[in-house]
Amino acid sequence: MPRHILISLIVACALFMENMDSTIIATSLPAIAKGLGEHPLSLNLGLTAYLVSLAVFIPVSGWVADRVGSRTVFLVAIVVFMLGSILCAASQTLGFFAAARFFQGLGGAMMVPVGRMVLLKAAPKSEMVVALNYLTMPSLIGPVVGPALGGFITLYFNWRWIFLVNVPISILGLLLAWRHIPNFKGEDLKPLDLRGFGLTSIGLAALMLGMSTLGRHLLPWEAAVGLLACGVLVLGAYAWHAARTRHPLIDMRLFRWPTMRTGVIGGSFFRAGSGATPFLIPLMMQLGFGLDPFRSGLITCFTALGAMFMKTFTVNILRRFGFRSVMASNTLLASLAIMAAALFTAATPHLIIMATLLVSGCLRSLQFTALNAISFADVDKREISDATALSSMAQRLSQSVGVTLGALALQVVTYMHHRDAVQAEDFPPAILFVGLVSMLSMIWVLRLPADAGDEISGHGAARGEGGRALPQPAPQSPPHTPPPSRN
Repeated sequence: MPRHILISLIVACALFMENMDSTIIATSLPAIAKGLGEHPLSLNLGLTAYLVSLAVFIPVSGWVADRVGSRTVFLVAIVVFMLGSILCAASQTLGFFAAARFFQGLGGAMMVPVGRMVLLKAAPKSEMVVALNYLTMPSLIGPVVGPALGGFITLYFNWRWIFLVNVPISILGLLLAWRHIPNFKGEDLKPLDLRGFGLTSIGLAALMLGMSTLGRHLLPWEAAVGLLACGVLVLGAYAWHAARTRHPLIDMRLFRWPTMRTGVIGGSFFRAGSGATPFLIPLMMQLGFGLDPFRSGLITCFTALGAMFMKTFTVNILRRFGFRSVMASNTLLASLAIMAAALFTAATPHLIIMATLLVSGCLRSLQFTALNAISFADVDKREISDATALSSMAQRLSQSVGVTLGALALQVVTYMHHRDAVQAEDFPPAILFVGLVSMLSMIWVLRLPADAGDEISGHGAARGEGGRALPQPAPQSPPHTPPPSRN
């Protein structure tokens, strides 16, 4: 087997583990909350802690790998992820669980981006598409397997085992990585922006902790509001710092490109709205409709099946209609598909629910691919690394914000109904709210030029306008070759 194919399979196993872990927990939230003696909505702190950790540490992962060595960082990242999984399984309190998830996120932040970097350096250009296809398959399979597996383990064993399944996979990954992952190091390294790293770490942690605890009585409301204000001020200080630093950790100057603004800022609204549904839908099915975790997981995995199905059509759709037309219409359709879940009741046939989630998954997958590609449409090659860091951080942060907004909306509706326990009728208003959040992405999409991204989609050439379209890619390949994304 060629070396680069073997490397892609090793990295793919790490990606599968990290991606499955982020979905396997969704159907187990009520059981975890019961085991920790907490309200299910409080568990959004555990979800956001993991995503914030990814957002904080992904931007420095490439620099650390270039300085220390890719194999060294990859091995340490697997160990950290495994230890974090064990600590999650051993958690007895919500605070300990959130801290363990943050520690686990540190491993995930270093493991997957560094693995991708190794593959991009090891694979010949002629074999790049094949290698990336091996790498991206786990990102499609993980969300399909995760919800059902998490529900099965929770129902028939114990929720703690959903984290312990990572241990044997991690051990196998360590053995294979030690033998086959090369220890690349970078040359001509830029200095690490330590001040920027400190500001973004403190700002993001304070902002998300304040949002996650607001109204849940985990902290006094004054403390939660103070954390929110602190986070906003510190992140504002980072923006001021980044504008005056030669090598900022996150380069805000990339927003000079309209395509980058749309992909990152507009895309963040869409990801926040859609990112709330993996939190809200399983809770609605279990707390509202009375389904067990396994059946809930089997139903919700249809969203991921729809995403897998749409991957085969995305390139041709973008080539035929262009980015702006596709993204404008699909933002509306995907947001309406999210809102359609507000019509679900305990009496709704499961086939209708599964079909709705399947369609929603198709539309989201198309939008995610378009957002990922358009973000890099105008970026110079020398800015790819900085653009990747900005895009990756925004993706994780927006998912975290989505979970927090979904939990907060559900809590507000429950409070307005003058009760503590969540019931089925509390979910529709919360789902409608996050659907409206995703629709706000349209503000940035409509500002795109009509020919935005035509060079990478081939849309202008398809219309016979003589655009500088790239050669038509294979049906399974992405419309652009930026660093791959899990979305």
